[in-house]
Amino acid sequence: MNLKKFLAELKRRRVYSVAVAYLVGGWALAQGIAQVLPVFDIPNWVVRLIVVLIVLGFPVALTLSWFFDVTRYGIVRTPDRASEDRVEVVEPFVSSEKSIAILPFNDLSPGKDHAYFAEGIAEELLTALAKVDGLSVAARRSSFWFKDKEANLTEIAARLNVEHVLEGSVRRDGNRVRITAELIDARGGFTMWSETYEREMHGIFALQDEITRSIVDTLKLKLAISPLRPSRSTDAYEDYLQGLFYSDKSTEEALRRSLEFFERALEKDPQFSRSWTGIAKSWLWLADAYAPPLEAYAKVRDAAVRALQLNEEEAEAHVYLAEAKRILDWDLDGAEVEFKRAAEIEPNSTPSNYFIAALYAARGDRDKALVYLRRTAKIDPASLWVSNFACEIYRYFGLADEAIAAGERASQLDPTFVYGEPLLAALYREMGRFDDAIALYKKAQRISGRLAFGLAITYARLNRRKEAQETLEAAVASRGSYTPGDAIAHVHVVLQAHDDAIRELERAYEEHSSSLHFIGIAPEFAPLREDKRFVSIVRKIDLEPQRVFAVTPS
Repeated sequence: MNLKKFLAELKRRRVYSVAVAYLVGGWALAQGIAQVLPVFDIPNWVVRLIVVLIVLGFPVALTLSWFFDVTRYGIVRTPDRASEDRVEVVEPFVSSEKSIAILPFNDLSPGKDHAYFAEGIAEELLTALAKVDGLSVAARRSSFWFKDKEANLTEIAARLNVEHVLEGSVRRDGNRVRITAELIDARGGFTMWSETYEREMHGIFALQDEITRSIVDTLKLKLAISPLRPSRSTDAYEDYLQGLFYSDKSTEEALRRSLEFFERALEKDPQFSRSWTGIAKSWLWLADAYAPPLEAYAKVRDAAVRALQLNEEEAEAHVYLAEAKRILDWDLDGAEVEFKRAAEIEPNSTPSNYFIAALYAARGDRDKALVYLRRTAKIDPASLWVSNFACEIYRYFGLADEAIAAGERASQLDPTFVYGEPLLAALYREMGRFDDAIALYKKAQRISGRLAFGLAITYARLNRRKEAQETLEAAVASRGSYTPGDAIAHVHVVLQAHDDAIRELERAYEEHSSSLHFIGIAPEFAPLREDKRFVSIVRKIDLEPQRVFAVTPS
C-alpha cells in the first residue's frame, strides 16, 4: 500500500481525530513532567527531548497499532504448518452483489466421527444457494480452505470477497441430528439470522430446504427453484456424503475409498445421479497421477454418461464427459460442447470454468481462456489448484505480473505442494531466477518426498546435465508404475535429446496423457516446432500448429 492509500485508510478509520485527542493530552502531560524534571537537575535538552517523545509517541503508536491490528485490517495469520508461519495481507472486500461464503460446519458429535456429515451438509447448502439468482457464492475449495485456520470472519470475508458468512455445527447421535446455523454480516460483524434444529435423519432433506429458504429470505432474495433432493434414501445419501468427503482428498487411498462409498450409495439408490458424478470425479483425479489415463478416463466417461442419463442437468458430469472426449478421443470440438453446457447450467461453479479455460488455452485461444481463467479465480480465490494452474497459463501467455501473483498466492495457500509441482518455480526459471526456482522445488520435495520434473528442467537449463539426468530418473521412480511421457519429454528437450523427447511424446500420444494438449503452447517445447514429427503429434491431438505456436513465439 503506498503513502496516499495509507493516509486515506487512516482517515477512513478515523485515526486522525483520535490521534489529535492524544496529541492534546500528551502535550498537557509533557508540560506537567517538564515542570517536575528541573527539580532533579536534568539538563534542558533532555527535558525537551522527553516532551517531544511523549507528544509524538502517543499518536504515532496509536496510528500504527490501529493500522496493523490483525482483527480489523485484513492480515490473515495461519497456524504453523510444515515449519511455515505464513502471513498474508489482503485488501478489504468490495462486493458488487449480495454474496456469501458457507464455511464447513463443525462436528460436535460425541465421537467426533461425523466430519464428513458436517462438511456434507455445508456443501449441500452451498450447492442450493449457488442456484439463487442475485447471490454470489464462494466456491467450496475456497470456503473450506479456512477450516482449522486462525482467521476471523472479517478476514475470511475479505479473502473470499463476500459480504456474508454462514457458519454452523452438526451434532449427530444415532438417528438424531442437531444442526445450528448462523448467518453473519461480515462487514458489520453482527448476526442476521440464527437457528437450531433437531430432526430425525429422514427429515434431513426438508431441513436443508428450510435453512436455504431462511437465508434467502433474510437476504431479501427470491428462490426461483427448489433445492434438488439428493436422494430418496437417507442411507444412500450418507454414503454419498462420505464419498464426497474422500473425493476431495488428494491421496490415492482416499480417492479409491471415495469410489467405494459412491458405489454403496448406488446399490441403495440406483437413481442417485450424483453418485455417478462422484465416481467420474474420483477417476478423473486418479488418472495420470495414480492410474494410466486409458484405464481411468474410460471409467470417467462411463460414469459421466450414466449420471447424465439420470439427470441431464448434472453440470459437473458434463465437465467430466468433456474431459473424456478431449483425452480419449482427442475431440476438442466435442469437449467444448460439453464444457459450454456445463457453464450454461452452472455458470458460477469452479469445474465449469476451470476446465474450459484449460481447453481454450491449449487451443491457443488466449482471449477466451483469460475470460474463464479470471472468472474461476474470482469464484474460487483460495483454491491452490486454481492459483497454481493460473500461474502456468499466465506464463504461457507472457503475462508475468499476473503469473507471479497467482503463483505466490498458490505458495501461500499451500507451500508443501504434496501432490503437484509449484509452478511458480517454473516461472522463476524462465525469468532467469534459477536459485529461487531450485529452492522452491527442493522445499516441496522435502515435504512430499517426490522430485519435480521442473527441477530436472532447471538443472538442464543451467547445463548441469548429470544432475538433470539423475533428477529425471529419481522423479520417474518416485511416481510408481505410470509417468506421462510429455513430463519426461520436457527434460529431454532442454537436454537437446530431441529424438528421446519425440519418443516420449509418441508414447504420451499412444497412452493418451491428459496434459499432452499443452505441448503446443509450452515454451519448453519451442525447439521442436521445426520437427515434422512434433508437428504431426500436435495435429493428431486436434490442435492447429500455427495457432498454438503463436501463443509463445520461439
